[in-house]
Amino acid sequence: MKKSYLTLVVNVVVKEEFREEIKSELLKLVGPTRGEEGNIAYDLHQDNENPNLFLFHEKWVNQAYLDKHSQSSHIAVYRVASKDKLENLSAYKMTELTA
Repeated sequence: MKKSYLTLVVNVVVKEEFREEIKSELLKLVGPTRGEEGNIAYDLHQDNENPNLFLFHEKWVNQAYLDKHSQSSHIAVYRVASKDKLENLSAYKMTELTA
């Protein structure tokens, strides 16, 4: 039976005037997060039609590792850097379905 991981999809909509600044901040999260224990995948995307929309597609071994990630220093730095610069932030915790 295939192992089922926790998938997280995060949509970040940035205020246009802060797009490049926040894009840089989002990119800074990728390396450290990929190195975290329990991280399977951590991929950042930018929408082709709306450049203010970014999406993270993440896979974690379980909720405990995601919780630890949420408390990491690089996430704390990002939260300060992005304060009042986002239009919207939404996150969806999902489980991959297999046939």
